[in-house]
Amino acid sequence: MRMDSYEIAQLAAKAALDKQAYDVVIIDLREKETFTDFFVICSANSNIHLEAICENVVDELEKHNIDLHHREGESDSSWVVLDYIDVIVHVFLEKAREFYQLERLWIDMPMIELGGEPPEEEEEELEELEELLEELEPFGEEE
Repeated sequence: MRMDSYEIAQLAAKAALDKQAYDVVIIDLREKETFTDFFVICSANSNIHLEAICENVVDELEKHNIDLHHREGESDSSWVVLDYIDVIVHVFLEKAREFYQLERLWIDMPMIELGGEPPEEEEEELEELEELLEELEPFGEEE
């Protein structure tokens, strides 16, 4: 049985949340005669996190015989678009999402906020680790 576009959007959002995506939103565009039925928008805290979210969305949808039509953006970019025709998934780094503000463009459309919290503790731990690494002498150099 073929899934409808809302079910696909829900599955994509769940797959993103499974990889700790945050600020996950589904925007219902069916009332407008647009190029797609739904946007799924979410945030990642690093390029590695962004790629993990994208890979999980693609993998989970493939398990349901839903093939990716087109991908725009690479793992080192700040925004990746996964196009499933009736559902388009946008995975942003936080600063890019704040800059483009897709939700504001579609503010008059029904929106489902699924949440997910940014991993603030991980960011602090990463900053501490980077500071420690800066203090270490480069490998192989002697005083």
